Amino acid sequence: MNETILRVENLTKFFPIPGDTFLANEKNYVKAVNGITFEVVKGECLGIVGESGCGKSTTGKLILQLIKPTTGKIFLHDTDLSGLSKPELRKMRRHIQMVFQDPYASLDPRQTVRAALEEPMAIHGCGSTSDRAERVRQLLQEVGLEDYHADRYPHEFSGGQRQRINVARALALNPDVIICDEPVSALDVSIQAQVVNLLKDLQRSHNLTYIFIAHDLSVVKYVSDRIVVMYLGKIMEIGSNSQVYSRPAHPYTLALLSAMPIIHPRDRRDEKKLLNGDPPSPISIPQGCVFHPRCSRAMDICRREAPILQTIDSGHQVACHLCPNNYGTA
Repeated sequence: MNETILRVENLTKFFPIPGDTFLANEKNYVKAVNGITFEVVKGECLGIVGESGCGKSTTGKLILQLIKPTTGKIFLHDTDLSGLSKPELRKMRRHIQMVFQDPYASLDPRQTVRAALEEPMAIHGCGSTSDRAERVRQLLQEVGLEDYHADRYPHEFSGGQRQRINVARALALNPDVIICDEPVSALDVSIQAQVVNLLKDLQRSHNLTYIFIAHDLSVVKYVSDRIVVMYLGKIMEIGSNSQVYSRPAHPYTLALLSAMPIIHPRDRRDEKKLLNGDPPSPISIPQGCVFHPRCSRAMDICRREAPILQTIDSGHQVACHLCPNNYGTA
């Protein structure tokens, strides 16, 4: 059986609006993540997609405990990360690492590559000085860089090379889970392909577990085994790669897929599923289904009641009142 390595239960994050605390109520908060639940299986790549502002990057930071959740629990194996003290959390951080979006801002310009890669090993007391030096050499080789790069500074590298260094740093402690937060969005298209292929190769060789956060559905389709579709802090759909891309069930998923660039004429869809307007403000979440103001098939119940995630196929869940009616096909 597949081992569940990470479990998120009813996770929420509400950010208070600065300077708006008098007679505070729900409208004084930005509801970035609003009650999401999902699991990550060992060795898989779970993709999280959605428009900007849907809460996907906030979810990644909550899992890593870079920001604390408002409510909910995050289990790595059987340990609740949200309930750990600072010393306990520091020990657990060796098991879960992150590759950040900006390869320029995520490296200290005053540190050499060697120092950046050795730092997490030194903090967690991994190996001797010679062991760490050998580990640095091995990491650079694995991400496609040379030994002499270890004594250079970040400004001496291109964006793609810097992101390779970030990947190497995430691998330094042999973590159980790596969160990739838009890891290729700041890179040129040709370099994006190289970094994505590197991540896939490393996953195969080390049996890595990824949470891959992105807004580019083409990239997510290429790297992910399962997909979580988010909208306005909520999960709209969860399923395997083939279920979400070949048999999408939620109107929002259909709209996202319709917006993907078409590479081959055989992939062309007869009808575009266009969205109306912009996403509502996360300060004032619509009543009922959060997607109903932009849904062309919204019903009265959609405006009154929030749908729950329901299983429509093995491993395929959808939060929509139209289901299990067969809403649409790819």
